[in-house]
Order: sequence, then structure tokens, then C-alpha cells
Amino acid sequence: MQLSRIAVAAAFGLAVLPDLRAAAPGWPGWRGPSRDALSTETGLASQWPAGGPPLAWKATGMGAGFSSVAVVDDRIYTMGDRDGAQYLLALDAKDGSLVWKSRVGPTWNDEYGGPRGTPSVDGGTVYAMGTEGDLVAVEAATGKERWRRSLPSDFGGRVMSMWKWAESPLVDGDRVIVTPGASDATLVALDKATGKEIWRSAVPDLGPAGKDGAGYASVVISNASGVKQYVQLLGRGLVGVRASDGKFLWGYNRVANQVANISTPLVRANWAFASTGYQTGAGLVELSKSAEGVKASELYFLPAKTFQNHHGGMVLVGNHIYSGNGQSKGFPICIEFTTGKVVWGGDIRNAGTGSAAVVYADGNLYYRYQNGVVMLIQATPDGYHERGSFTIPGVDHPSWSHPVVAGGKLYLREQDTLYVYDVRGVRS
Repeated sequence: MQLSRIAVAAAFGLAVLPDLRAAAPGWPGWRGPSRDALSTETGLASQWPAGGPPLAWKATGMGAGFSSVAVVDDRIYTMGDRDGAQYLLALDAKDGSLVWKSRVGPTWNDEYGGPRGTPSVDGGTVYAMGTEGDLVAVEAATGKERWRRSLPSDFGGRVMSMWKWAESPLVDGDRVIVTPGASDATLVALDKATGKEIWRSAVPDLGPAGKDGAGYASVVISNASGVKQYVQLLGRGLVGVRASDGKFLWGYNRVANQVANISTPLVRANWAFASTGYQTGAGLVELSKSAEGVKASELYFLPAKTFQNHHGGMVLVGNHIYSGNGQSKGFPICIEFTTGKVVWGGDIRNAGTGSAAVVYADGNLYYRYQNGVVMLIQATPDGYHERGSFTIPGVDHPSWSHPVVAGGKLYLREQDTLYVYDVRGVRS
């Protein structure tokens, strides 16, 4: 642990770590505009009445699966197994009625089957990846397919364990970034208009922890030390590759486990943070310039008994991480980002059970638990404060899809049904 650097970061953390990134319209894909699960919504209810916020509407026909939603203009996009195939779906944002469906690939018919990835919307195109590694680009207006690639067939891709691909494609400028997980094509950049390969990145051996192949996270963008790079959690751990050409920059093996590395990393300034479950833990690395480009130095590591995020993700608000803690536990926790100090929680048992998916909006955290309980919890390092709760109707599978807050509404995908709640504050 490098205490001097952490002390400096902690002292100036709130000055250099803004609460939220610049606002962007809608919720165009996985974890929002900046892939950090931070909504820029304001004017939301700070307390829910008994029974939770009012239901605006619900719609059926999503099919089986755990995909979240993208919300852009007058459309909602998600994925589901229905009608004998795995589909990308476009819904009318007024009532959830189906506008079009576009086939992605075959269904996944196991106990917890169905797609996991969330569509990414960019301009007039929607990008989505199915569980078999089928990547498609379709017209947002009509659902007409523009191009497709297969991660296993085209790039020799593989996933670290049995749960298949769960990635949400990253659209960045003129390209789409995805993770085949092959030794010579760990990450690839494709032309977003044609699907043609721009570059492929070969990631070397990172160490003994974990397993080869793609994990279950999605790529985020970092500009640490002035180098634009794509950061991803793989089967063997956390990596950064140069955005311009895919050159491998750095790796961090200690955070990997051999079962499933799932949660999307957090990046801020010259830092990257990752956590995995299965009794592994979490770590913060500092990214600095080196002769080879960028190097990663561990600033701290938290053992599993202190913090492990199984799945459900983490949010970074100011200088604090909020998340669910524990293997299939979802205990709310607040951790100081720059030091790793647990500020509160880690063992709090509320009405929710199982893993918790988390999103932040307007001073509060929305925790969606595996048993269908949704909690509103104040996002403050001052302590754990509940602001309301309710239970999603009709839960008969693990309630895993990530919540979305956009346009004054809370979107909760529950297998075949999409529930949309009005979470705006009091209006005159």
C-alpha cells in the first residue's frame, strides 16, 4: 500500500473527483451515458410512500432473460428469449408496446437462461450481443439488420465459464468495442457502420488467478495519465488496452477468481477499481505513465471478508463507493474510494435478500434485490438511511436485471414484464 499517494488523494479527493460527469440525454445503454450507473436526473422523490412509488405502466412480452433497458427519445430497447429465438426488442416509451423485434441468435434454455447484455443505442443504430456471442447492429427506426459478427466464429472467442456472453457493447466514436476473450483477440474494435475489424488486442498472461477467456463485465473508457484506454474485467483480471490501436498497457490479476468475474469496473482520474465475488475481494490500482505506456500499481486490496461484489455492480459518488457486499448477500456498504476504508455497512440486512443491483440518482441509491425488493437508500457517508421500499410483483426467478432511472421514471425489467414507476418528487 502506498500511503503517501493515498493520503494526498484522500485530502484532495472531493476537489478532483466530481460527483457526476457531464449530463447526457437519456439512458443509451448499460449503466447509462458514462457506464457508471450515475443518473443526472433531478427533482426525484427523496422519500417513498408506504408501498413504494406509483406504477406508471407495465408491459409484457419481453421474453425470458436478465437484460436491462436502454431509454432514448420515444423508444425503450431490451433483449429477451421469445418466439423460439433471442431477440432485440424496441418498445414504445409511452406504454411498452412492441414496435419491432430483430433476431439476434438462439435461445438459451437453462434454469437461468436468456440474454444478459443491454443494447447500446448510438444515433440511428442499436447494437446488441446475444449469449452465443452474436453481435448485431440494427436500424433503430425499423430493426433492420445492418451487420453482424460472431465472437466465437470470427475471433475464436471464449468465456471463462459456463454462463456464456453477458457483455453490453461499447460504442465509442466510430467504433464498437467488445470482448471475444481469445488469446490473440481478447478485445476487438470494429467499425460501427460496417462491423469490419479495426484492431484486435492480444492480452498476455496476467498471472495464476482466474481463468482464460472473457468475463461478464463490459468495457469502460479511461483517460488515465493522458492515455485513452479501454478498461475491462476479464477471466484473468483487470486490463487496460490503448484505444488507438489495442496495444496492451497493463493488467491486474489479483482481483480475478476462477468462477465468474462480473461487475463492471469503476474508473476515475488515474485510478481503476474492480471487485469480484467467490471469496476474492476488491482492489484499487493507480495508472501512471511508464516506458511502455501505462503501468498499474496496487494502492490497496480489500479481502473478501471486507468487501466483495458478487454481481449487481458498484457506484462511485464523490469519494465514496456504494454497493452490495457479499456473495449473494447484497449488504449495503459505503467505502472511501481513495483509501478503501469501510465508512458504514457491509453487514446490514434489510428486507432485500440476495445480490443487489444499484443505480444512483438525485442523492439516493436504488437497490434492486434478488428477491424483488427495491430499496431507496440515501447516498451519504454519514450513515445508512432508508427512504422507502416496495416489492416487484410476480417475481419467480432471481430478480437480477439492473434498474434504470431516466425521465423521472424507474424502469425494472422482471423477465417477461417491464414495470415503470413514477419516481418524481411532489408536483404542484
